[in-house]
Amino acid sequence: MTYGNDPYSQEPQPPGYGQQPPGYGQQPPGYGQQPMGYPPGQPPGYAAYPQPPYASWGARVGAYLIDRLIILIPAGILYGVGFGIGFKDADCTTDSTDNSYSTSCSGGLSGAGLVLVLLGALVALVLGLWLIYREGTTGQTPGRKALGIKLIRENDGQVLGFGMAFVRQICHIVDSLACYLGWLWPIWDAKRQTFADKIIGSIVVKV
Repeated sequence: MTYGNDPYSQEPQPPGYGQQPPGYGQQPPGYGQQPMGYPPGQPPGYAAYPQPPYASWGARVGAYLIDRLIILIPAGILYGVGFGIGFKDADCTTDSTDNSYSTSCSGGLSGAGLVLVLLGALVALVLGLWLIYREGTTGQTPGRKALGIKLIRENDGQVLGFGMAFVRQICHIVDSLACYLGWLWPIWDAKRQTFADKIIGSIVVKV
């Protein structure tokens, strides 16, 4: 008997032995294809879903006024008390000679009054930064929360963060140019955005 006539080497293989099962190595239907509902090349995100309605210009103005009152009331009280109890009437005297006149005045804001005025300025600064922090981390200041609106990023619906919220406040300088046209722009703009919103990419929506 030779090795070439080895019966084991000629044993028939079962049907299908060594063949790949049907569908093996093939990707399931739809695998690797772009899902429907958002633009090609972009992952599904906020833009793929219906967005909340934009906040009206009146709601935004109302929220702004409420937030300004939160700053102005305590700061104004301190200013008023400081000037009320600490301001002394100016007392001026004039000396004259044949060729000249000289005037000297005394009075003005006392030390206690000056402290209260500076304290009022500090309170206004701290409250202003707190409002920006709330705006950036939650999207809602007390005024926006009271009127049911929220500031978010347009592209993904997330909050801006403190840094971008602070930059947005600086960009409001652009809104004040050309007779405050940027502040009025949300009245007719399709997305109800100010110029600062367009620069930052933010929108204000109803919640």
